[in-house]
Amino acid sequence: MSTPRAGTVTSRQIVAEELRSRILDLSMPPGSPVQEKEIAAELRVSRTPVREALILLSQEGLVEVFPQVGTFVTRIDPAAVTHAQFVREALETASIRDLGPTPDPARMGRLRELLDDQAKAVAANDVDRFFTLDQELHRSLMALAGHESAWSVVAAAKGHLDRVRRASLPLPDTLDRLLTQHRAVVDEIDEGANDRAEEALRMHLREVFRDIDEIRSRTPQFFTSGRSRPRRRMELA
Repeated sequence: MSTPRAGTVTSRQIVAEELRSRILDLSMPPGSPVQEKEIAAELRVSRTPVREALILLSQEGLVEVFPQVGTFVTRIDPAAVTHAQFVREALETASIRDLGPTPDPARMGRLRELLDDQAKAVAANDVDRFFTLDQELHRSLMALAGHESAWSVVAAAKGHLDRVRRASLPLPDTLDRLLTQHRAVVDEIDEGANDRAEEALRMHLREVFRDIDEIRSRTPQFFTSGRSRPRRRMELA
């Protein structure tokens, strides 16, 4: 990892973004230990920015520190998923409701480009690429109404939700279904039917509840209903 220039992003921010990405795409699965020394060596930083990054991620509910045991990626809390869904739906649908009758053509063009890129990701069955483009499309929808700054509020709330969404993408027909829903939202906006676009977006955002039971049955180790204390390896022996 290169050292950031003065006045730009810090090592802490770079490390936090890298770890956040790995947690959300499940490269660092729920319940897995976070090894400061190994991360520092891999990213070529001291352990200080790693510790600082973990504090940020702890505040987001993505990691948890257990004294004398270690730091672990949090397991997915269904109650936190529901809370994040409430926040996301409230802000994103309100943004659509606030759209004028003639959205900015350049921003609409960007949405169409993202839909085209998503179609390519679906054709290639590129789940990681689709997940990234999904995030960008939803951020761009908020930007369309001039509320891009509110995306940071959505992003900060949806760590548990994003992991469920990411886990759902490999399920049969999920990518095609989500792409169809994205197109419906953009088409309704393009036709000036903002009320229908809002409802289409609302139903799309609630798709996570359709898949969560299946994901939980497939990967029960990813979920928790409360705080549990991991054990050190010596305690497992």
